[in-house]
Amino acid sequence: MIPILDLKQEYLELKSEIDAAVERVLASGGFVGGPEVAALESELAAYLKVPYVVTCGSGTDALFIALRAMGMGPGDEVITTPFTFIATLEAILHAGARPVLVDIDPRHFNLNPALLASALTPRTRAVLPVHLYGQVAPMQEIRAFAQQHGLKVLEDAAQAIGARYCATGCQHPVGRACDCPHPMAGTLGDAGAFSFYPTKNLGAYGDGGFIATHSEAMAEESRLLAAHGSKVRYHHVRPAGYTSRLDALQAAILRVKLPHLETWNARRRQIAQIYHQGLRDKVQVPCEMPYALHIYHQYTIRHPERDRLAAHLKEQGIGSSVHYPLPAHLQPAYRDLAPEGTLPAAEAAAREVLSLPMHPFLEEAQIEAVIRAVRTCT
Repeated sequence: MIPILDLKQEYLELKSEIDAAVERVLASGGFVGGPEVAALESELAAYLKVPYVVTCGSGTDALFIALRAMGMGPGDEVITTPFTFIATLEAILHAGARPVLVDIDPRHFNLNPALLASALTPRTRAVLPVHLYGQVAPMQEIRAFAQQHGLKVLEDAAQAIGARYCATGCQHPVGRACDCPHPMAGTLGDAGAFSFYPTKNLGAYGDGGFIATHSEAMAEESRLLAAHGSKVRYHHVRPAGYTSRLDALQAAILRVKLPHLETWNARRRQIAQIYHQGLRDKVQVPCEMPYALHIYHQYTIRHPERDRLAAHLKEQGIGSSVHYPLPAHLQPAYRDLAPEGTLPAAEAAAREVLSLPMHPFLEEAQIEAVIRAVRTCT
């Protein structure tokens, strides 16, 4: 079996360091907050080149808390994409606002900035782009639109830690860590929300997330909301805070992994290039935009008979997954957001996308076996 992801191999690569980090926390007796969490926040801030990072309990919490910290609430509208994990929309609704959906660009699966104006109303307060599959959305156009209309921008960077937004024509190395100086996903708007879910490129061994921002006020408000509206214990300055904390065990594990992230992302890019070469004449391979350093959280192809291809791969012992089989407006819980047929690019993508095995520990023979299996089906 060639799984779509191999978290066991990742652990074995770092076993001695991770085991030592866990033992350090257990011996300390401090499991919530404390020096491990503070150190991770500092290290993440340095990595992303932002002054403020606020950790929390999940990527969904990061989105929701960031929206609340931006002041989103009842009566507000947030423009976002229908082609995303549902947490993007849940966070908007939990904040009391309403998601307004615009279609995707079929080349890169992210928000189509040319359609933003069609969704603008007097109630629009923010734009929430998703950097899907590890490729940055077209942020120059999105930011220009937001600035023109006085809107906030919250980036859903759950799948894109380490991805970069670069000048067109920037040459990116394949197969080695990138020294590109351009800004990273999640640092281009008013705030970025990230996930530490175990399957992410930088994953914990449980849930977790964080908010990155250049704004001291945004960071302060996010930290208050994540801790029962309190900065000093038992003194509460916000009436409706939450409990959303990253525990020290997860922070210690993530601190071991973070120094390896660039190398792991470089390996993902190397694997993607091999897939490109082997599959581009048979299926629609991912389109890497000229402005983007794609970190391939998923390697997602398109095929008109996606389900037949997935079944064939399963017969060959090869894992695959559909991210995502239904756009948001076709989910039973979200049918009121847009009628079927009004977001055709997202609907077509949902019928055709298929993610192939992608993780830094794929061996050459496994990669070639995936390519052979796809080619024999198509």
